[in-house]
Order: sequence, then structure tokens, then C-alpha cells
Amino acid sequence: MAAGSETALTPSEYIAHHLQNLSTGHQKKLIDFSIINLDTMFWAILTGIVAVVILTLAARRASPGVPTRFQCLIEMLVEMVEDQSKSIVHGDRRFIAPLALFVFVWVVLMNALDLIPVDLPSHVIGWLGLGSVIPHHRIVPTADLNGTMGMALGVLILMLYYSVKIKGGGGFAKELISAPFGNHILLWIPNLALNLIEYVARTVSLGMRLFGNMYAGELLFLLIALLGSIWHFHANLGVLGFFGNVIAGSVWAIFHILIVLLQAFIFMMLTLVYLGQAHDKH
Repeated sequence: MAAGSETALTPSEYIAHHLQNLSTGHQKKLIDFSIINLDTMFWAILTGIVAVVILTLAARRASPGVPTRFQCLIEMLVEMVEDQSKSIVHGDRRFIAPLALFVFVWVVLMNALDLIPVDLPSHVIGWLGLGSVIPHHRIVPTADLNGTMGMALGVLILMLYYSVKIKGGGGFAKELISAPFGNHILLWIPNLALNLIEYVARTVSLGMRLFGNMYAGELLFLLIALLGSIWHFHANLGVLGFFGNVIAGSVWAIFHILIVLLQAFIFMMLTLVYLGQAHDKH
């Protein structure tokens, strides 16, 4: 977690440097779909593939005999997700339950990247001689608002899909204009406005909740990393900074493991809740 490679940077510049993504362009508007954060895409896809591999290996190695520790762990996860999906989603869960399991494992893996020392990616890029090609690199997709909002938009698409599939196009449209105040022509517009706001609020809150927690964790790791390198910023507190970095970094990393798991569980649960609501008829 040391910041020794950034001797020419001030603390503010050091943090700003680590919070910049490797993008295809400079974003000038609030929403610009033409710009892609390449590091977020790379690590999100990579962890997604790893999640699929882990679950596939668990399925192929499952046996009725004495289970291994790995099989026990996956079976516990499957049982947890199955119990939660059964109590929340009242309908066909053949796709939703496996999806929830994958989402949990995927988000755990993405969040866990935050436990990697903050300067390690920069050192690796420097060792490979790619510093001029990759000037910035963030490895935590869930600490990027674009990544979490993309996941939230995926959940929104599934919500709309199941709403139309379960209730039919006409039934879903009728629900939009008749709930929650009733099917009266004078209430159609207020009902529609409230339902649209609710869908937007669900999507934004789902993405912002995960992003906010992981971004705060990443920022705190950067602040702790500065403790180990304060002598580079003309402060004569080298020994204090080193021990502060080691102790504070270790304590926060241990506590952050809980955040990694908890945020993945919350994201999975909210996904199940929203998809479960799409199955309910008003």
C-alpha cells in the first residue's frame, strides 16, 4: 500500500491520479455513452469469467460422497440463494436463482479487488514497460459509477422483461396507470409519474449504493497508503507513517472484507426483490 512510486506527486495529485480511469476519451458531459472506461470493462469481464469458471467447476465436481471444502462453500452459497429466492420470487426461478448466485459471486470478486495494494497495478504496469500506454488504471469496477450503474440498468431491463412476460404488455401498461391510487382516468397521469419515478429511483439507488461504499473504501485505502509515504511529501514522520500504514491498512483491510461480502449480498438481495416485485400483480 505504499506510495513510493509517486515521489513527484503531492498528496492531492497522488489521490487524483489513482482515481482516474483508463478511458477512450475525456468525458465532458454528464452522460456520454461514447466513452468507455477500459479498465472497468476489463476487470468486470475478467471477474465475470472467473465467477463462471468457479461455479462450473463446483457443478462438475459435485459428488454425493464426502464434500471438499470448496464444494461445502458453494453448497452453502447455493442453499442461501435458493432460500432467499424462494421466499422473494413467487414464480419460475429456474433462471433467477442461478442469476442471483452468479451476481453474488461476481460482485464479491469485483469488490475483493479493492484489497489489492493500491500501488501494485502501477508498479506492474511500470515493470512491463507500459507506463506510456496505460497512464491510469483502476482495478475495482464497482468503485466506478459507470460500472455499477451499468449493472443496475441490467437489473432494470430484467425487471421490465419479467413485468411484461408475467403480466403481458397490456397488463403491465394497465398497472403503470392504475397503481397505486386506482384505475380512474383522473389518476392515470399521477400513477404513471409515480411508477416511472419508482423505476428510476430503484435503478439509481441500486447502482449508487454499491458505488458509494466501494468508492469510499478505495479512497480510504489511498489515504492509508499516504501514511506509509509521508516522508516523500516533506514530512519528518517516516517511522510513524510506516507503522501507521501497516497497522491502519491491516485493520481496514480486515474490516473491508465484511464490506466486500455485505455489499455483494445487498446487491443480490435487491436484485431478487426487484425481480420478485416484477412477478407480483397489483
